[in-house]
Amino acid sequence: MASPKFHNSIRKYHRWLGFFLAGIMAIYATSGILLIFRSTDFLKFPQTEVRQLEPGLQIGSLGENLRLKNFKIESESNGVIIFNLGQYDKNTGEAVINQLNYPKPLAKLVKLHKATTNSPLFFLNISFGLALLFFVISAFLMFMPKLPFFKNGVKISLAGALFALLVVIFAS
Repeated sequence: MASPKFHNSIRKYHRWLGFFLAGIMAIYATSGILLIFRSTDFLKFPQTEVRQLEPGLQIGSLGENLRLKNFKIESESNGVIIFNLGQYDKNTGEAVINQLNYPKPLAKLVKLHKATTNSPLFFLNISFGLALLFFVISAFLMFMPKLPFFKNGVKISLAGALFALLVVIFAS
């Protein structure tokens, strides 16, 4: 069995890492809440973007060049292709895109939360995930196993895990 000195050391590391990660956790919590509302217009504002594409693109290649989600052609007339988010002029190659997007600071928060292995933010996400796993493990090493705090902590954490599993299974 580990000594009280070991458990006190774990408490110290848990505390200092917790203080260090408090700001990161606040940022991730905020971006996670924003992502819950990503399919709505909550905190989004209209933004117009003009892109210069090759002139004379056909309907099939226009969608590939614009790379927009839910891209749909609505009509085509007089050299202008109208799509669900704007229009494209075949003669000039100018595409005007009207979308609802987050303001720049909020868009950066969402990008942080959705980072993939192609993004430099990937390393921050992995580090943060590993730090959270350390918190999970160190929470059980902060108290001697014979103490009531430890036994109650195990019961409460099992209840939390069960609750999360039930929500994932039945709510999704």
